[in-house]
Amino acid sequence: MTQPLDLTPRFTQALEFARTAHQGQLRKGTTIPYLAHPLAVASLALTFGADEDEAIAALLHDTAEDGGGAPMLARIEAAFGSRVAAIVRACSDSLTEDPQEKAPWRERKETHFAHLATAPHSVRLVAAADKLHNLQSLLADLRTQGNDVWSRFKAGRPDQLWYYGAGVDRLAADPAAPWSRPLRDAYRALSELHP
Repeated sequence: MTQPLDLTPRFTQALEFARTAHQGQLRKGTTIPYLAHPLAVASLALTFGADEDEAIAALLHDTAEDGGGAPMLARIEAAFGSRVAAIVRACSDSLTEDPQEKAPWRERKETHFAHLATAPHSVRLVAAADKLHNLQSLLADLRTQGNDVWSRFKAGRPDQLWYYGAGVDRLAADPAAPWSRPLRDAYRALSELHP
């Protein structure tokens, strides 16, 4: 039997780092503080067997992509080490500081998914936890608010279904992965909801 994970003050430091990085941000189209998402992703990652570095990367997975690009990634590496930074980098589809300079949405996602197909276990674990929480949130909102939820996104329902389907195909290919079944179930529910 493996020893239970004992989170250290590094995790608390990462939580504060994420709180500060996402201060004032909300989940798309809601009044939910954005921090709820990285907290949920870290929780799922821990459920899937994450070690502390993976759990910290889960807390920080959106900070570089959405909040400062390469300079933010350098801050993460300085504070939490190269392994955490490498996971965050691999979970990011862009590291530009200016969101206006990002490549087109579909191009970024296709490149990112191509990388995920052969990414290390740690990256796949964090990415799977991220996609699963996003799917769960989207499903909950669609069930309570209906199809108007799709208008929150620049890419509409067909592109979102492609996005989640492609993510599930890459991340849930190994049925032994603890996130495989939950991801497949959530995507199936999404694709069957509000056709």
